[in-house]
Amino acid sequence: TGGGQARSGGRGRDAGRLSPPRAMNVFIVHAHPEPRSFSSAMCWTATEQLRALGHEVRVSDLYADGFDPVASAADFGERKNPDYLVYALEQRHGYEAGTLAEDIRGEVAKLLWCDLLVLNFPVFWFAPPAMLKGWIDRVLISGLTYGGTRFYDRGGLVGKRAMVSVTLGGRPHMFGPDAIHGPLDDMLRPLLRGTLAYTGLTVLPPFVGWHVPYITQAERAQILVDYRRHLASLDTLAPLRFPSLDDFDAKLHPKAASHV
Repeated sequence: TGGGQARSGGRGRDAGRLSPPRAMNVFIVHAHPEPRSFSSAMCWTATEQLRALGHEVRVSDLYADGFDPVASAADFGERKNPDYLVYALEQRHGYEAGTLAEDIRGEVAKLLWCDLLVLNFPVFWFAPPAMLKGWIDRVLISGLTYGGTRFYDRGGLVGKRAMVSVTLGGRPHMFGPDAIHGPLDDMLRPLLRGTLAYTGLTVLPPFVGWHVPYITQAERAQILVDYRRHLASLDTLAPLRFPSLDDFDAKLHPKAASHV
């Protein structure tokens, strides 16, 4: 899991010297319970760097904001079916009727506003914290971000980009095709593919703060310098590859390969 204490500090000597990317609206969703954690330092480093590059940035600090991660009937001011809760169907109705809970409406507005969504979190048990999972459950609402065959490159968030920035205790050699934990992208598959790509987002490669509870303060500071460089070069990063519905038929069987 992510840990270690750090301050965002000043800008690295070489950070930000790359050509700045096009101006964007950036929405950072941060999920760490400790405001002095290295994960938090990454969040505020990103906020500072992205603003210095000319981007607009909004941050939802889920723990500090007291965000409620529990999806429940209380999320709907008016129910289409008050006798039986089908959460996804009530999300659609609540969004169309304007009766979703106020906190959900606020997060959805930031999601629709942004060009780039950044999810910043420590890895807990090979996954995001429950707080962030609850944000996903409540905010990536059915009907708006996905539904029917509106997923992957036809999802509701097509045209927007997403990136995850994570901290964890492991070392780089522990992640890879033959490594003890397997590839990091496989570990994050439910998030990268099953959530971000599924809703139509173009997913950029993750940024990882490795082994952060166990390294020196100087090594943590270098990670923040590297993160600034990463953020300054977003437009040069090749997105991760995910399925296109163009490669599947109406019943979602793979189309037969053409033969020359």
